[in-house]
Amino acid sequence: MKNKFICLSVLAFMFAGCEPEFENEVTNGSYNSGDADFTSYVAIGNSLTAGYMDGSMSRVGQSYSFPNLMAQQFAVAGGGAFTQPSYEEDVNNLGGISGIYSTRLIIDASAGGPEPIAGTSTITLTPQATAYNNMGVPGAKSFHLLAPGYGNAAGLEFGLANPYFVRHATSATATVLGDAMSKNPTFFTNWIGSNDVLAFATSGGLGVNQLGNFDPTTYGFNDITDPTVFAGVYSQITTTLMSGGAKGVVATIPDVTSIPFFTTVPYNPVTPALLGDGDVAVGQATIEGLNAQLYGPIVQILAALGQSDRISLLSTVGTSPLLIVDESLTDLSAQLTGALIQGGFSNELAQFVGSVYGQARQATSSDLVLLSTRSVIGSAPAGAPAPFNVFGITYPLQDQHVLTASEAAMVAEATASFNQTIRGIAQANDLAVADMNAIMTQLVSGLRTEDGQLYTADYFSTSTISTVLFSLDGVHPNARGYALVANEIIKVINDYYNAKLPQINAGNFPSATVLPTN
Repeated sequence: MKNKFICLSVLAFMFAGCEPEFENEVTNGSYNSGDADFTSYVAIGNSLTAGYMDGSMSRVGQSYSFPNLMAQQFAVAGGGAFTQPSYEEDVNNLGGISGIYSTRLIIDASAGGPEPIAGTSTITLTPQATAYNNMGVPGAKSFHLLAPGYGNAAGLEFGLANPYFVRHATSATATVLGDAMSKNPTFFTNWIGSNDVLAFATSGGLGVNQLGNFDPTTYGFNDITDPTVFAGVYSQITTTLMSGGAKGVVATIPDVTSIPFFTTVPYNPVTPALLGDGDVAVGQATIEGLNAQLYGPIVQILAALGQSDRISLLSTVGTSPLLIVDESLTDLSAQLTGALIQGGFSNELAQFVGSVYGQARQATSSDLVLLSTRSVIGSAPAGAPAPFNVFGITYPLQDQHVLTASEAAMVAEATASFNQTIRGIAQANDLAVADMNAIMTQLVSGLRTEDGQLYTADYFSTSTISTVLFSLDGVHPNARGYALVANEIIKVINDYYNAKLPQINAGNFPSATVLPTN
């Protein structure tokens, strides 16, 4: 993975600090708002609305938020002023929040893959006490938009407040939705709900599926929101936004299988070349040794226990899957320990192997290895003796490293339920729907835009540098991706509200920041 970034050095000077100007001077008098009124446009949502990218909010990144891009187009059809939370203190465009969040990710061409840009964040929690047109709050779930105190700094240490909302909440008891409504919206976009399920997914399923629990104040951040809670909250948000006669667009939640965070790292990257650090012969010898001394005995014991589908011998010529923990499996620690002792292992070693492998199996194509796990594979688990000190090879990747098939199924079920709710409430209230789930799914195979360009959801690489739409965190779009999101919503507005709004040339927007050195 590292090598593909090294060759970026020749491109570094081409893209470093590249910032386009807003293209398409939109002054054509033939544009119109149709049945919509853009006098006061308000956007609510989470990080996807705020303009989060490369693992952070930053001054320049925020300027590419899809609501901000759309507001530029609305300006030729009666659109009013559009404001966003201030990031003027981010003078060097490093992102992060001082003492809380790291700086934004960049590609250091001299070193390899993504890393936080060097420097110290200058973004603080200094209260702005201002309601803005862009009320996207990174990290917010649906019910957070209705929670008084979500912007109260005193609640940060208890996990009851959000640093981003603390920066601009109008009071300690303000709600996100309340501040949004103070702008008297005539038109709105609502893209909330992703974190109600994606937080569980991006944590590798560390949270709890709160199906049947109707009290969101008891939820952890990584939990999946109960569908009934989501429906009630979403209905209340919609009713409130429309209370003054506003029209708007609501957006569905993307499926995890369309996001690079879950699709970039393969489940079976183990090869002789990998284990031999490029030397296939050395790797093959290593595999033969592992098969004889570790995998072979484990495979035999599992077969005797009727669990032969858990682990197979490593291949000396092809690819082999990663070793992972699956907590949904029956724990065979005791059986493995006893069998290993009978096979000549010492008691201490047998107990260690039994405990480590009791719920281990090899990954399958249905398991999703997290992008953040890329740097973990091959590293040494704390306290594990050799030869069990290689994550993914001799020591299973843990729960937080992989979204297993059963966990992915829970995510898919919740996502489908939430999207059904979004569409149903939109239909009942005569609101337009931007089906971002369908659009993201198209990106897996490639979405061709009106200018003929084919864009994909691939993670950043030299071959996709001009067409990739996701930022380096693998979850959020880059500037070009947000431009495409804006275009897709504009299409919906033009169609549903009989408007005529200009499109944005997504190709003029930048991709990842590549620096010669960091």
